[in-house]
Amino acid sequence: MKAKRRVVPGAPKPQRTPTIRRVRPAIRPVGSKPVVPSSPGAPPSSAASASSSSSPAPSSPAPSSPVVDAIGGRPVSLEVDLGRGLVLANPVIAASGPFGYGVEVAELVDLARLGGLVTRGTTLKPRAGNAGPRTAEVAAGLLVGVGLQNPGIDAVLERYAPAWARWRVPVIVNLCGESSGDLVDIVRRLEGVPGVAGVELNLSCTNARGGGVAFGLDAEASRSLVSAVRRATDLPLIAKVTAAAADVRAVARACEEAGADAISAINTLPGLALAADRTGPALGSVYGGICGPALKPVALRVVFEVAQAVDVPVIGIGGVATIDDVLDLLAVGAAAVGVGVAAFADPMLPVRLADELADACRARGVGDVADLVGTAQPKRLSPPSTRGAEYAR
Repeated sequence: MKAKRRVVPGAPKPQRTPTIRRVRPAIRPVGSKPVVPSSPGAPPSSAASASSSSSPAPSSPAPSSPVVDAIGGRPVSLEVDLGRGLVLANPVIAASGPFGYGVEVAELVDLARLGGLVTRGTTLKPRAGNAGPRTAEVAAGLLVGVGLQNPGIDAVLERYAPAWARWRVPVIVNLCGESSGDLVDIVRRLEGVPGVAGVELNLSCTNARGGGVAFGLDAEASRSLVSAVRRATDLPLIAKVTAAAADVRAVARACEEAGADAISAINTLPGLALAADRTGPALGSVYGGICGPALKPVALRVVFEVAQAVDVPVIGIGGVATIDDVLDLLAVGAAAVGVGVAAFADPMLPVRLADELADACRARGVGDVADLVGTAQPKRLSPPSTRGAEYAR
């Protein structure tokens, strides 16, 4: 799945220096030694001299070694194009949250082997986040109420962008704000910054002008926000939708029409847990976001629906902890998969899942991971979940 090339209304902008770097995949063909070019003025190597001599070639070529990848198996293409020049070496992304801004885990995780890294939510000005407690265990998951604790976009760029510019992994900055003006100000600061590969727009943020209701609950509010951000930047733009929307398909279509290059689905869903003595909520924020395996069926449903509604790539997020979870999200239409809360317990999980995905492709005789995308999609459009199909007779 590739994003459509679109024309953005408005006056033409000067071309910026691209900041996207193509990442070398962890799974790549080997079998022949690289050719090291001679320095200028140096005599040709013996191999080069031999090849340029007039002696005839042998009557039959020497048997060549089979093409294998770095771990001895058949090479597999894991590359994913999210549009506007944002190319991932593999489909497994560290989703927003667990890895912070990347530097926090740089000594624990081989970041270069990730398909991409999405930062924690970043706002225009510093935020302190919510009062504690901030997490509570729930059945098959975790309830998280950290809030938007971050130092603000200017401090983020000062502290972390130099490291991002040195890394091979594409870094996507997750953006949060209560108005389109705030978010436009943020993306203008990101424009042309080395190391910033793209932005992910969090549509679960509250719309201060819309009565405090999240942007992502309304298609037109989402369209207006994405359109404003699109006009302000040439960076690849990913819109992150929420499953709490009455019709997430309409929201996703509005984002695509407004200029989003990809859709990520889903964000956490609001939930409540009680303190041990049942005298009040377990979290200082009262409500929190449900993460973990409990979220997976909802993520599968939303990706399944959104992939039928848009032509841009979809990133599936929610409850990913095993290779089966990755394969399930690909099958319902995700082009890439984000690993979230499970990375808290096992920071190397996203890297291992990328390797396991290559093995899964080989086991199925698949040479390109794109062949696994959408295998569970219906031949005809399925009815939306908003029809209450689970109650139909």
